[in-house]
Amino acid sequence: MTARSTSVVVVGAGPGGYEAALVARQLGADVTIIDSDGVGGAAVLTDCVPSKTLISTSTMMTALDRARSLGVHVRAADGVTELSVVAQADLGQVNDRVIGLAQAQSDDIADRLVGEGVRLVRGRGRLLSASAVRAELAEGGHEDFFADVILLSTGAQPRELASAVPDGERILTWKQLYALEELPTKLVVVGSGVTGAELAHAYLALGCQVALVSSRDQVLPGEDSDAARVIEDVFRRRGMEVLSRSRAASVTRTADGVAVALEDGRVVTGSHALMAVGSVPRTSGLGLAEVGVSVSSGGYVEVDGVSRTTARGVYAAGDCTGVLPLASVAAMQGRIAMWHALGDAVSPLNLGVVCANIFTDPQIATVGCSQADVDSGRVDARTVMLPLATNPRAKMDGFDDGFVKLFASTGVGTVVGGVIVAPRASELIYAVALAVQHHLTVDQLASTFTIYPSLTGSIAEAARRLHS
Repeated sequence: MTARSTSVVVVGAGPGGYEAALVARQLGADVTIIDSDGVGGAAVLTDCVPSKTLISTSTMMTALDRARSLGVHVRAADGVTELSVVAQADLGQVNDRVIGLAQAQSDDIADRLVGEGVRLVRGRGRLLSASAVRAELAEGGHEDFFADVILLSTGAQPRELASAVPDGERILTWKQLYALEELPTKLVVVGSGVTGAELAHAYLALGCQVALVSSRDQVLPGEDSDAARVIEDVFRRRGMEVLSRSRAASVTRTADGVAVALEDGRVVTGSHALMAVGSVPRTSGLGLAEVGVSVSSGGYVEVDGVSRTTARGVYAAGDCTGVLPLASVAAMQGRIAMWHALGDAVSPLNLGVVCANIFTDPQIATVGCSQADVDSGRVDARTVMLPLATNPRAKMDGFDDGFVKLFASTGVGTVVGGVIVAPRASELIYAVALAVQHHLTVDQLASTFTIYPSLTGSIAEAARRLHS
C-alpha cells in the first residue's frame, strides 16, 4: 500500500510562496498554490523586477552622460563636425519593456512550477482552519483545500495616507508608475527610504526634474551614514532638489499637476508625485485570528526562526511577516518553512548574513554588522574604509564616488560585516558575504588573489589594512 503524500497549500505566489512550493515538491509533497495577483507576486510584477529594469535604463543614461569625460564624442559622418547630441528616454517604450520583462519573468516561474507538478489556482485564499483553505476562485465560486501544511505568503502593498490618496494619474504609488507614457515634467518623491531614493535617482537620470522630500536629516535613514552621505551628495550634484527635515502634510491635485504641502508651511509643486512612504502587510481577510495565528500591532504575521506561526501546521514567509522586506529573505523563509515542515535538515533564519542592496547610482551593498553596531558597542570590531577614487579600475572607468568598508572582530580579525558603495556593488558584496558567512579572517580574505586592476582589489586592500 502506497503511503499518502503530504499535502501543502501555499497562499500567495511571491518569492516566499513559489520557492516554498519548489522545495516541497522536491521533498515529495503534493503542492497547490492559491494566488490572486500573478505568479512572482509584487517582487516580480510591480516592485523589484520592474524598478530594477527601469533603473537599468536610467543607469545607461548616466553612462552616456559620463562618456564625454572619457573622451567619447559623437561626430558627423565626415568626422569633422561634432554633433550636439542629447540622449532622451521614451518613457512609453521604457515602461513597455519594464512590463513585458516582468510578465516574462512571471511566466517563466509559472512554467517551472507547473513543470515540477505544482497546481496553480487563481483565486483569493482564506483559512478555514489550521488545515483547510478556501479559495474564492477568479472565475467564480469557491473550492476548499485540505492540507497537512499551509504557508502564507501574501506580501505587502504600498502604504496610503489619507492626506495623499493616490489617483493613478498624478499622485502615484510605485505600483502605478509604469502606466506613465510620458516623462513627468517634475516628479516630487515623498519619502527618502530605499524605494524613494531608488526611483528618485532613476527619474533624475531619465531626464526628469526631481524633488525628494525627506523627513530625516539624511536620505536613506537607517542605512550606513557614510554611504547615505555619498548618495545624497551625488543626488544634489546631479541636480536633484533634496528637502531634508521636511515632512509632507498633504498632496493634492492642481489644475496641471500636484502640490505637496509640508508641515512647516512650504509647498512643493510638480507635475506628478510619487508616494514612497512604506508598505503595509496584506493580512486582512485571511481568517488568521479565527484559527489562532497571531499578528503584531502592525498587522504582520508573527513567525519564529523556522517560519512557524502560532497555529500548528501554519507557516508564513515574506513581507507579510515583516521580518526583512527583501525577496531573498522571503525566498529563504519559504524554503526553511518547507524543510522544517517536511522533516528535512534545517537551520533557523540567520539575518546576520543577509546581503542587501540599494540600486541607486552608485549602488550601496551591505552584509553583516553595521557601523551603528560598532559605534554603539554592540559589536567589538575595527573598521577600515577605502575611498573608491583611489582604485585604479574606478579611475579608468571615471567613477569618483564610493568606498569599500570592512568590519573585523577585535583580536582574531574575523570579517563580521561590510559596506560597498560602487557601481555594481550588488555583485561585489558577494566576496564579503562569503567571508561573513564562513567566518573568514581578514588575513584569509587578503591572501586571496584579485584581478589587477579591479574594484575587488579594494576589498583585498581593506582586508590587508585590518591585519593585526
